Order: sequence, then structure tokens, then C-alpha cells
Amino acid sequence: MLTLVVSPWSLAQIHAGEFNTTVNIGDTAPDWNDLPGTDDQPHSLDDLKDKKVVVVAFTCSSCPYAVDAEDRLIALQEKFADENVAVIAINVNKVEEDLMPAMKQRAAEKKFNFPYLFDESQQIAKAFGAKYTPEFFVLDKNRKIVYMGSLDDSPDGKNVSEPHVIRAIEAALAGEKPAVTETVPIGCRIRFERNLRNRSR
Repeated sequence: MLTLVVSPWSLAQIHAGEFNTTVNIGDTAPDWNDLPGTDDQPHSLDDLKDKKVVVVAFTCSSCPYAVDAEDRLIALQEKFADENVAVIAINVNKVEEDLMPAMKQRAAEKKFNFPYLFDESQQIAKAFGAKYTPEFFVLDKNRKIVYMGSLDDSPDGKNVSEPHVIRAIEAALAGEKPAVTETVPIGCRIRFERNLRNRSR
């Protein structure tokens, strides 16, 4: 008799997305609680329960790709300001140029019109399966992931022809599934801390 053994890792792969090894389209978005923002206030996903759509952008202050996306993020929030859409930026890098003082300076210089949060534990990025800055997730009113990947088809924001996140937001507001649900994120690798084991000799 043939017995099929499926490891938990294999199951994770089965249920993961095409380019994301942790979550898939249709999954309930991971929750976050009391993450500090550049406004010195704690922020939780539950704070956004009245929003029709939430856009989660994993970003930072040091990556050129993330910096190139800042103006488009500001424009994105402005575009949907009257449609009950929230843009949330989250940074998990722990190098000096990405710590809260640098985040506050960047938020003030650029006049961010969206919360910019810091997760020292880095767990929220791991829960989303985010590996790059910038990397985007669009959540519908039920907080299901309807899109994940890149902001658009132009890493530097020039000559954008496929505004993936905008189209995903519009589809979610209409109660529809986006035509494109997943793309390859392009950016700098998130700087996850390595857990080094103590090896006995």
C-alpha cells in the first residue's frame, strides 16, 4: 500500500502564491497590532475596519526602488482619498538608515499622507511573505488578499503602462476580482535578521 507523506513545508507551498511562498490570493491578511508610526501613535489593522480597501506597502527609507515609489504612494492615497481606501506603509529593516528617526525625517520631508509604521520584530513582513521593498498587498473589505506584488510595471515610475495596484483597488471597490492578481515584486531585499544558533564543539 502506497502511503503519501506530505510535509508542512510542502503544504505551505501548495497554498502559497505563484511568487509568494507564504500567502496566496484569497487568504485572510495577517493582522498587526500596536505598531509604532512616525506620528508617535500605535497602529493596528483593526483601526481600519471601516475602510473598504487597504493597501499594505512594505517599504523603507534606504532602498532606491522604495524611494522611487514614494511620490506614487502619495499620489495613490490622494487618488482614492474620497473612496475610503487606506494606504499603510510598513518598514521592518533595522539598519540605522531605516530606524524610526530616519523614518520620521523622511515622512516629514515628503509630507507622507499615509501612516508609516515600524515593526522591530519583523514578524509582519514574514507573515505576509514579503521579501522586497517596495512590495504591495491589496486587501478587500473582508481583508482578503486580492493582489500582491509590484506597484506597477515601472520600477522607477517612468512610462507606467500597467498600474497594478490602482487596478486592483478599483476592482476591489467594485466587488470584483482584479484581472491581474499577482506580479513579481521588484526592489531591494528586506534585511531580515539571521538567527544564529550556538554550535557546541
